[in-house]
Amino acid sequence: MKIMSVDYGDVRTGIAFSDISGFLASPYTVIKETYQPKLIEKLCEIAEKENAQKIVVGIPKNMDGSYGFRAEACREFGKRLEEKCHISVDFIDERLTTVMAHNILSANNVRGKKRKETVDAVSAVMILQSYIDKNK
Repeated sequence: MKIMSVDYGDVRTGIAFSDISGFLASPYTVIKETYQPKLIEKLCEIAEKENAQKIVVGIPKNMDGSYGFRAEACREFGKRLEEKCHISVDFIDERLTTVMAHNILSANNVRGKKRKETVDAVSAVMILQSYIDKNK
């Protein structure tokens, strides 16, 4: 099953996909779109083009495990995405994925504008790989 993951952001949204076997996550792209209906439309187009059978949206829980404003915004976004794309959406905790993505990019000497353009896609990979590993 091919799975698409979404690291939803107010300015940039990272996208990653699993391979067909659902074993390995890879970065796909970063979408720069602030208007949510337009973003959802673009995501549905990508999901259809890539034959995604499931979408995973990262939910940023607080460090104590509670849900804050941002987590609720991501849940609402995921519900709208599911309604528009007609593809099942699951959610997974994405705590610290952006920090880990920055660490990976630092270790690989990715800096400046290139880092800003790729960190959300790397975060989407981490979200998806976490989902894959959890559901093996």
